Amino acid sequence: MSKKVKFKTKSSAKKRFKITGTGKLKRKHAFKSHILTKKSKKRKLRLTHDTIVDKSDEKNIKQQLGLK
Repeated sequence: MSKKVKFKTKSSAKKRFKITGTGKLKRKHAFKSHILTKKSKKRKLRLTHDTIVDKSDEKNIKQQLGLK
C-alpha cells in the first residue's frame, strides 16, 4: 500500500507572496533596497506599493505555495 505524497510549501514563496480576497497573488516591487540616492522620490514611492503577479507566473507560484 503506497502513501500519497505530501509536498512542503516553499518557505521563500511563503514569505514573498500574499493571496488577495479574489484569489490573485500580490508581490513587492524590486529595486527598493539599496542605491536609492539616484532614484527620484516619485520612482521610490511607486516602488513602495504592492502589485499583482502576472498571469504567466501565477500557476507556478501557486504550486510552490501548495495551492491547486
